[in-house]
Amino acid sequence: MGELLRLPAETEWLEDKASNCDAAEIGSYISALANGAALANHDRGYLLWGIEDGTRAVIGTDFDPLQNKVGNENLENWLLRHLSPQIHFVFHRLTVAGRPVVVLEIDRASQRPVTFKSEAFIRIGSYKKKLSAHPDVERRMWKSFVLGTFEDGTAADGLSPSDVVQLLDYPSYFRVMKMPLPESRSGILDALAQEGMVKLDDSHTWALTNLGAMLFAHDLDEFSALRRKSVRVIQYRGNSRVETVKEQEGVHGYASGFAGLIRYINELIPSNEVIGQALRQTVKLYPELAVRELVANALLHQDFLITGSGPTVEIFDDRMEITNPGQPLVDPLRFVDSPPVSRNERMGQSDAPQRAL
Repeated sequence: MGELLRLPAETEWLEDKASNCDAAEIGSYISALANGAALANHDRGYLLWGIEDGTRAVIGTDFDPLQNKVGNENLENWLLRHLSPQIHFVFHRLTVAGRPVVVLEIDRASQRPVTFKSEAFIRIGSYKKKLSAHPDVERRMWKSFVLGTFEDGTAADGLSPSDVVQLLDYPSYFRVMKMPLPESRSGILDALAQEGMVKLDDSHTWALTNLGAMLFAHDLDEFSALRRKSVRVIQYRGNSRVETVKEQEGVHGYASGFAGLIRYINELIPSNEVIGQALRQTVKLYPELAVRELVANALLHQDFLITGSGPTVEIFDDRMEITNPGQPLVDPLRFVDSPPVSRNERMGQSDAPQRAL
């Protein structure tokens, strides 16, 4: 909050209000600030109550989002119902200089502009306008969506250096890269920043990118937007899904946990005994190299923008099925002769996943 108050004026992603609590006005500002944050390449937008417009002095507010209703419906639910896509936002009640202040934190728009009641808004100067009335701004916004990637998005921000090293399995990164572990924390952060795993944000605190979290998180459950992207391995009895023998959901990032994942899958794969000229040998039903390649491709080329599901490995007595979220970018009928097209190129081109996966 302190960093927001130190800004000299409002921006395209920051709006001050004294006490305006009209629900429709809040909804249109969510659209404008989410879109403004995307246009400014900022991770979030903010709407502040209890801050005087112009002077930015803390004057306090009696607005209480938890008590505010639209008809009989909770304000948050009403707003979410009229937003498309339904982006994440959250209200915070704080006390600043002894006065009550409310902060609405809004995720930036991604893939397309955020609309409220089917209308997209944007901040032009200090005014909120309809995006359709400014086609040049709308073109720049769509261009930012094309150039932006999931990997460059923010998984967690406002972090101290100690927070970063607690959230990331950084020794695994240096082990995978075959690099000596730096002696200082600043050396560790500099190396991670060069690879795009972390970055310094506008408030001079650290932000952890989706790339860093997905590859080297100690625990993916620490990140609300990524926790459903962990890998599930399910072993069934027989050739159907009627009876589950074992089910395990991954915890670590893809790169740091990949070796353990493949080892666990291979332990569950059925095997056959092959009798050679002199020795009896146990041979797995599927070669480990093939399993590694298929699982790695499922992890790297999933559609991370589909929420609520992640990669799944299902093992039956007669087969193994590996699935990931998203539709193929190439028509399945043209897999053989179509030029290669891939998702998440930033993740696939990074040295760390190439060496780990």
